[in-house]
Amino acid sequence: MNTLILNTEIQEFIHSHLNSDVMSLLLKGTSFPDVEIKALIEQIEAKKRCEKKLPTWFYCKNIYYPNKLNIEQTSSEITAQYKASSINGDNVIDLTGGFGIDCYYFSKVFKTVMHCEINESLSGIVSHNYKQLEVNNIETKNIDGINYLKTSRKQFNWIYIDPSRRHDSKRKVFFLNDCLPNVPEHIDLFFNHSKNVMIKTSPLLDLSVGINELKHVKTIHIVAVNNDVKELLWILEHGFEGDISINTVNIKKESKAVFKFSIETEKTSESKYHQPLSYLYEPNSAILKAGAFHTISNRLNVYKLHKHSHLYTSDSLIDFPGRVFKIENIVPYNKKALKRHSISKANITTRNFPETVQQIRKKFNIKDGGSVYLFFTTDLDDNRIVIITAKVN
Repeated sequence: MNTLILNTEIQEFIHSHLNSDVMSLLLKGTSFPDVEIKALIEQIEAKKRCEKKLPTWFYCKNIYYPNKLNIEQTSSEITAQYKASSINGDNVIDLTGGFGIDCYYFSKVFKTVMHCEINESLSGIVSHNYKQLEVNNIETKNIDGINYLKTSRKQFNWIYIDPSRRHDSKRKVFFLNDCLPNVPEHIDLFFNHSKNVMIKTSPLLDLSVGINELKHVKTIHIVAVNNDVKELLWILEHGFEGDISINTVNIKKESKAVFKFSIETEKTSESKYHQPLSYLYEPNSAILKAGAFHTISNRLNVYKLHKHSHLYTSDSLIDFPGRVFKIENIVPYNKKALKRHSISKANITTRNFPETVQQIRKKFNIKDGGSVYLFFTTDLDDNRIVIITAKVN
C-alpha cells in the first residue's frame, strides 16, 4: 500500500480521470515522481467500478482501492445490506473478509465484528478504509480465518464465509468442496465456535447439490438485484434437521419482492393448469432459481400454462412477484398466423420452446424493442403457441 497515493493532488488526479482512456494515460504518464502510472490506473479502474456498486466508498474521501478483481468479487452494498438485515447479535467473524463490504454492514447490527483476510496488502487497505469511514467496532486481522478458528477458543454468535468460487485452474466451480476454503470439510470446526453459520455462494450452485454437501441447513436466501440473481445465502444452525425454508428476494430501486416457501411444501404441492386467460405472469429470477413452481400456483391462485413452461395466467389481475402482462392475442406458432399481426418489432421471451430468441427473430424478421411482448411457449395440450401481450406497469 503506497500511502503517497492518498496525497490530495494525486487523489484529485484519480477522481478527474475516472472517465479517461487508460491506455492514453499509460502512454502519457504523470508528473508524480514517487507513484507509478500503473498504480494510478489501478486506482482509477477500481474506483470507477465502485461508483454504482459501492457508492459509500466512492464518495468517501481518501479511500484506497485494491485491484479491480477484488472489486468485481466483492459483495455490492445492496446485497451486503440484505445480509445484515437477515442476522444480528453481539459478535460475528468473517473468515474471508476481502474488501470488507459485508463486515461494514455487519458492524451496524453487531456490537463487534472480526474481519479476517489472508492477503496482507488487502487487509491493510481495509483497515485504512474503515478509519476513513469512521467505523470503530471492526477488528481487522491479517490471518487465514480457518487457521484462526483452529487455534482459538473464542465463541461467536455468527460465522460468515464467502469461499472463492475458482480453483487453481481458474475454472468456475459448481460444488462447494471445489471452493477455497473447502466449506463442507470445515463444518464441524465452524460449529465448535458458533451455533449459526452464513455461507455465501455463487448463484450457479444447484440447491440440491448444496443441501447434500452441507449439514443442518435451515434457510436458503436467493438474492436477486433487478431480476438478476447475485448470490445464494445458506443459513446453517447447529442441530437443525427440519424442513428447509427458502426466502427469495428481488431487490429493485424502490421496491423489494419477497416470496417465502419451504422445500417440503413445494414437494407436496400441485399446480393448477389452464389455457391462457386475461393476464400472463412470469416469476422473477429468484423464484425461478428456487423452483417454487407449484407453490406459487397454489398460494397466488394462478394457473400454470404447462408443466415445463413456468408461465402463469389468471382472469383477474393480481400482485405478482415478477413481470405482469395483459394478453392481447394468442396465435398458433406458424408464419401465416403471426404475419397477420404485422409485428416488426417486439420483446421476445421463450419458455419451454425448441427455438432460441435469435432463431425466432431471424425466422420472422422481428427486431428487438418496442411495446409488444411476445411469449413463445407450449400450452397444456402440447401445442406451440405465441402469446401477444402488453406489459402491465
